[in-house]
Amino acid sequence: MVASENLEMLASPETKGLVPFTRESLEFMKQHIAKKRNEEYEKEDLKPSPDLEVGNELPFAYGNLSPGMVSVPLEDVDPYFKNKNTFIVLNKKRTIFRFNATSTWCTLSPFSSIRETTIKVLVHPFFRLLILISVLIDCVFMTFSNVPKFTPTLENTLLGIYTFEIVVKLIARGLWAGPFSFLGDPWNWLDFSVTLFELITRYSPLNVISMLKVARTLRILKIIPLNQGLKSVVGILIHCLKKLTGAIILTLLFLSIFSLIGMELFMGNLKHKCLWWPQENENETLQNRTGNPSYIQETENFYYLEGEKYALLCGNRTDAGQCPEGYACVKAGANPDCGYTNFDNFGWALLALFRLMTQDYPEVLYHQILYASGKIYMIFFVVISFWFAFYMASLFLGIIAMAYEEEKHTAVEKAKKVEPKFQQTSDELQEGKASAETKTTQIEMKKRQSISMSTCVDVSDDATLRHKAELKESKKKCPLCWYRFAKTFLIWNCSPCWLKFKEFVRIIIMDPFVDLFMAICVILSIILLALEHYPMSEEVSHFLGIGSLVIIGIFTAEMILKIIAMHPYGYFKVGWNIFDSLIVFLGLTDLFLANIEGLAVFQSYKLLWIFKLGKYWPTFRILMLTLNNSLMALKNLVLLLFTFVFFSTVLGLKLFGLSYKENVCQISQDCQLSHWHMHDFFHSYLTVFRILCGEWIETLWDCMEVASRFSCIPFYMMVILIGNLLILYLFLALVVSFSSYEAATTEEHDEAKNLQLAIRRINKGIHYVFSKMLCKQQNVPKGTKNNVNDTYIKDHISDHTLSELSNTQVFLNDKEKSSGTEKNAMTENESQSLIPSPSVSETVPIASGESDIENLDNKEIQSKSGDGSSKEKVKQSSSSECSTVDIAISEEEEMVHEHEKPKHLKNDYGQRSSTGQINRESKKGKIWQNIRKTCCKIVENSWFKCFIGLVTLLSTGALALEDIYIDQRKTIKILLEYADMIFTYIFILEMLLKWMAYGFKAYFTNAWHRLDFMVVIVFCLSLIGKSQDLKPLISVKFLRALRVLSQFEKMKVVVRALMKTTLPAVNVFLVCLLTWLIFSIMGVYLFAGNFYECIDPASGERFPVSEVLNKSQCESLMFNESVPWENAKLNFDNVGNGFLSLLQVATFNGWITIMNSAVDSVAVNRQPNFEENIYMCCYFINFIILGLFLPLSMLIGAIVANFNKHKIKQGGSNIFITGKQKKQYRGLKKLMCEDSQRPIPRPGNKFQGFIFDLVTSRAFNIITMVLICLQAVTIMIQSDEQSIKMETTLHWINFIFILLYTGEFILKLTSFRHYYFTIGWNIFDFMVVVFSITGILLPETVGYYLVPPSLVQLVLLSRIIHILRPGKGPKVFHSLLTPLMLSLPVLLNFSLLIFLVMFIYAIFGMYNFAYVKKEAGINDVSNFETFGSSMLCLFQVTIFAGWDGMLTAIFNNCDPDKINPGTQVRGDCGNPYVGIIYFVSYIFISWLIIVNMYIVVVMEFFNIASKNKAKTLSEDDFRKFFQVWKRFDPDKTQYIDSSKLSDFAASLDPPLLMAKPNKGQLLAMDLPMAVGDRIHCLDILLAFTKQVLGNDARMEKVLLEIESGFMLANPFKITYEPITTTLKRKQEAVSATIIQRAYKSYRSRQNSKNTSDIQMIDGDRVVQATEDDVYFEEKSTIQSQI
Repeated sequence: MVASENLEMLASPETKGLVPFTRESLEFMKQHIAKKRNEEYEKEDLKPSPDLEVGNELPFAYGNLSPGMVSVPLEDVDPYFKNKNTFIVLNKKRTIFRFNATSTWCTLSPFSSIRETTIKVLVHPFFRLLILISVLIDCVFMTFSNVPKFTPTLENTLLGIYTFEIVVKLIARGLWAGPFSFLGDPWNWLDFSVTLFELITRYSPLNVISMLKVARTLRILKIIPLNQGLKSVVGILIHCLKKLTGAIILTLLFLSIFSLIGMELFMGNLKHKCLWWPQENENETLQNRTGNPSYIQETENFYYLEGEKYALLCGNRTDAGQCPEGYACVKAGANPDCGYTNFDNFGWALLALFRLMTQDYPEVLYHQILYASGKIYMIFFVVISFWFAFYMASLFLGIIAMAYEEEKHTAVEKAKKVEPKFQQTSDELQEGKASAETKTTQIEMKKRQSISMSTCVDVSDDATLRHKAELKESKKKCPLCWYRFAKTFLIWNCSPCWLKFKEFVRIIIMDPFVDLFMAICVILSIILLALEHYPMSEEVSHFLGIGSLVIIGIFTAEMILKIIAMHPYGYFKVGWNIFDSLIVFLGLTDLFLANIEGLAVFQSYKLLWIFKLGKYWPTFRILMLTLNNSLMALKNLVLLLFTFVFFSTVLGLKLFGLSYKENVCQISQDCQLSHWHMHDFFHSYLTVFRILCGEWIETLWDCMEVASRFSCIPFYMMVILIGNLLILYLFLALVVSFSSYEAATTEEHDEAKNLQLAIRRINKGIHYVFSKMLCKQQNVPKGTKNNVNDTYIKDHISDHTLSELSNTQVFLNDKEKSSGTEKNAMTENESQSLIPSPSVSETVPIASGESDIENLDNKEIQSKSGDGSSKEKVKQSSSSECSTVDIAISEEEEMVHEHEKPKHLKNDYGQRSSTGQINRESKKGKIWQNIRKTCCKIVENSWFKCFIGLVTLLSTGALALEDIYIDQRKTIKILLEYADMIFTYIFILEMLLKWMAYGFKAYFTNAWHRLDFMVVIVFCLSLIGKSQDLKPLISVKFLRALRVLSQFEKMKVVVRALMKTTLPAVNVFLVCLLTWLIFSIMGVYLFAGNFYECIDPASGERFPVSEVLNKSQCESLMFNESVPWENAKLNFDNVGNGFLSLLQVATFNGWITIMNSAVDSVAVNRQPNFEENIYMCCYFINFIILGLFLPLSMLIGAIVANFNKHKIKQGGSNIFITGKQKKQYRGLKKLMCEDSQRPIPRPGNKFQGFIFDLVTSRAFNIITMVLICLQAVTIMIQSDEQSIKMETTLHWINFIFILLYTGEFILKLTSFRHYYFTIGWNIFDFMVVVFSITGILLPETVGYYLVPPSLVQLVLLSRIIHILRPGKGPKVFHSLLTPLMLSLPVLLNFSLLIFLVMFIYAIFGMYNFAYVKKEAGINDVSNFETFGSSMLCLFQVTIFAGWDGMLTAIFNNCDPDKINPGTQVRGDCGNPYVGIIYFVSYIFISWLIIVNMYIVVVMEFFNIASKNKAKTLSEDDFRKFFQVWKRFDPDKTQYIDSSKLSDFAASLDPPLLMAKPNKGQLLAMDLPMAVGDRIHCLDILLAFTKQVLGNDARMEKVLLEIESGFMLANPFKITYEPITTTLKRKQEAVSATIIQRAYKSYRSRQNSKNTSDIQMIDGDRVVQATEDDVYFEEKSTIQSQI
């Protein structure tokens, strides 16, 4: 309170600008409003002040509040509301409340005593506190499944409070009197509706208790209007949702299209099952047997795989699933998954597509379709995964990110507007107050801008500033007794001996090597924690115990010594020291409580040891600080997300809780609730959390089984859509925060500096020792020269290779230092020097005097250097690379080294050069040089490169043929063996030629050449392995595919860019890995040894606890075989298994099984019991939030930061495309222009002209679109097993559509003539008509089996893509598809790389897992037997679906001696460790590639959006300008009449668009006019360009370029001479009008003799006066605009 009083004393003692609202104020306001309405030409540009919004606190600039100003009506201080019939009321906390002053619609007068009383109640802080407490109490009691007895009384009390609140608001605000009335706030509508419904249902005789419970859940949303921050976030999200409208419509369109395609392809296919078909009844027809309903309904007649709930699906295609012997594939029974998974009608097909879009359990539907329809339909899933899971997701991310940036920019602008007012206030306060107090006020005022700029959602206001000021004052001012106590007891300066001892300890404990030792101890302590496992021997346990004691002892000694050295007062002032002391305290406490039973969990405090790394690891500390600041800035968004989750949980509980209990037998055979239901609050919360994690389809099936699908589906859609919007917004906000963090923003602690100092000292000592050793062995000057020479060769030979990519950041930093201030002025070509060009890296480095290669791109080499000196170095390195051969010392090598010498070794270089000239004359040297020149010509020849590339592709493709059937194909096997030898010899020959051409050093300096050398070694090893029958050597053949990387430039570019964006993020990745380590160690403490269970061998199920309680009872059971006490495949018995389990949780594959095991776990050697430990779910929830969501935001933020940094260094060009693709990019931009095609000339024939006008009219286009949509609707109404009458009707409807499309084709062909086939869209329509007619007529001859009716409908449906046609369909679709089209070159490069990665892993999978037993995730569709099946598996893993099942199959028990027919390989086992490395590495690599793909598309969207907003003009803008000009100047005169200028300006596209009314703006341009009041094209273009660019520095340059270009294209423009301007012409016209009317008025006054004349004269005077006012107003407006 003291601080608050001091702060208020700093404000002005007198109230400023606050005037009581009286009747005179209201009358004056009404008069002012009436006056404003009469003034037609006055415009108001005022906007509401952001610091005076409702809910904010009144700024201190308005002075201190007197008691008479509190809770009474005051005149509105916001100038915007001065004339809006409003007044304000302030409470004691200076909070602003705004009310309407009008007395209409049941609104009392502002001066009514009743309204004044209710206003005082409404604005009082305790009123809002009362409502908030009531809502919170209501929320708490909503979570109860079994309510207490006093609940009805409590509910009635709460209902009374809510009713009282509504009455108070109705009286205080009025029913409907403006935006600040009761009904002016949408939240009041919701509150009133819920209260009214509750009143009606509570006292109604009808039994509507369930409806009442559901309606009461809306009370939870009342928290939002009670919190101003939450309310503002909701407004932001609604604004974001408006921006997403186009993307949502596009998503619905494509969902519908793909649903219709799925209906036509898979309708009824999922009912195909394998039906038992006994061999003894072969004479009985299939129709007779399947026609028996009772036979089909018996589920035991279907074939089931072991452990599967549903029957095996099959198909009639050769690539579909086949039935085992004795079974026939028939269409019988119900659809899988309780009948909910099918494409039998549009509704279920749409649900299936939505499931695929959200990637929920896609592998099951994927397998079902491939089993029932064939593997060829994998293309359908690939297209859907790319379109929805990638592009549409990128589109949503881009739009949300753009909305976030706009809100951030808006918050910054608001802060800038608010800042000057408070700065002025602080200046005024400075004159009357003491200097110290004034400085404090200025500091607090200046903080406003920094706080506002750091938070986009929560713009800080004066209340926040005041609270912070109070907090600081309270911290600064401590009681005097505390200082005396601290000086007496916490500062130890007692005796000189003690001071000397303290100084001695300080020297020791502050030494850098002590900090290095402590850092090593922290790392060792983490290793000790990671060594915990189960089961653990006594020796290991004893060792870990001793290690823990030692660590605690070291930490204790450190704390004691630091306290001695720094005094307790200085020690505990440092935050890290307090943390260290807490660890020591907990460690010592653990020693005393170690033997107490039940407190073993207390040992988990050791996890705090890991956080000690923050003291020595700056990145860890910075990221934690950034995370903390980001979450504090986004606290309202996080609170809103938790509010929504709570609301969804309670709503699900009230909607479905009772249904789960009553209908549990429909989803459980033993009529017991499963782990996932909504019968109680906690399980409902878990279900909602699972839905938000993307796992919703299985719980939806259960919900539809126990409740109505009409309530389940809307509830799930609400949770998915709104929840994902909130999560995406929060995720992108965090990504933006982490992408902008800088490592240098925080100061390093002394420990981190000491650690670096200690490492430098060690390095210095090592270098000193090595230098001493080298001095004894060789001559120092010679070594120095060689070192300099080697350094020069390394730096300049590898300047344009990939060898420096391992330390890309250092390389780039060196480039930055060399470029200096010229970095920002780099052109696009110059900026490419940051990425090594492959054309330069393969340049043959022969001396310039020897080179016969004339097509070297010297310009490209020069562009690789920053200045002239570096260009010389590049030339020198190019001349020396080929001459660097590490063979026996010869004269040629001596000559080569002369060219390698840098210029600073001039003397030695001159001597050796003379020797080189002598050697050059020798015959032997000439022969050697000619041989090398010949080799250079060969390896640089384009035909040679094409040949090597072709051989590389053939050798790589040959690997795909070596599947499990290779032994049965003898001819192919022999051909492959010979091909391997030929490929090996070719690559060896190529390597030798390059050795001769480049030399050893140049060859092995290039990373791509090293890769080629490694591949040659692989070829040789595989040949040796075949000859010696060594499988390990043969299995490395998959590495041969890596050679493709070095042969194709597109892959090289992507690999380089990936390394540049990811390598600098290694530090952040290690922080994320450390977070996972914490959770893994925590999992070991919680679950180690707890996942074991006793399994019944007969049923495969777990024994109940009533039969088996622990391990000993399980082992005592005697059956025909021993009862296994088995451990779960994925567990937390050690840190490695914990990491693997957490990876499955992070990818949401198999995480439900892991979570169920944890929930059922009891203790070590105890049989698990159902939900014995239900709250262990919190561990996994915390991991998903803290271990997945936040670290993922960190890592992606770091990658985005690196991407932007390198993109800026390249001048804004994309870092993932080649130079040729940049030209393609520009071509795509032109292609995406709406009117890029040439217009078709109108025919001269009247009839053809009439048809031409008809087919080119907008009405005809709309009718065509309507017909296309109607044809899609006809497909939507279809269903499986529909009646014959319906099929006949649909057949004739399709026939009618074909006739209509044929008529359209004839009309367009008649009017367009031969131009019809010059447009691609017309050719597409022609093909649709041809195929449709063929599809109708062909079945009549060949039958419906070869040409199904669905084919015709699919062909007709393909016309729906006309909706996306530029210029024809909605513009929003065109703008949303533009980023995809412009990203096609980048996506092509990424696709090639990810296909290569999939290819390599598919080959490796074939070599290692081809014979794994088919169970779990390995089946007839997904396996590693062939290349195609392996690619199917890897496609699943790429979308993070089903890889846990494949890994489980590799883990499962197997038979190592099983005989595999057709091959010599025995066993069906897989190596678990190889499987773990295989899947984990592939997941990481594919994730890395896919994340960068997302970033590229999102950034492309940002570029387009920023370009539209920025004041820039492109070539497309000028092209569109001239396209519009052609419509206004069809005769190509280059002039238009001045009267058409307004229409022309309104017809342009942004940013040149000038919407009407625009005459004032056009007059202000003062355009020159020629004879006939005509304006030239160039003058208009220059004026409009100047209007867009404004005061940009580039404006003059752009205008000169436009004018010079136009002059060259139109030289006759020089003869054009303007005679006047538009402004002068307007002034002349206005002047003439004034003169005419003045003369007319004068004549009228002279001749006036009667009343009518007098009245006429008076009327003219009025007209004249009005026109005079208009003229002067227009003149002033024009002058101000000019």
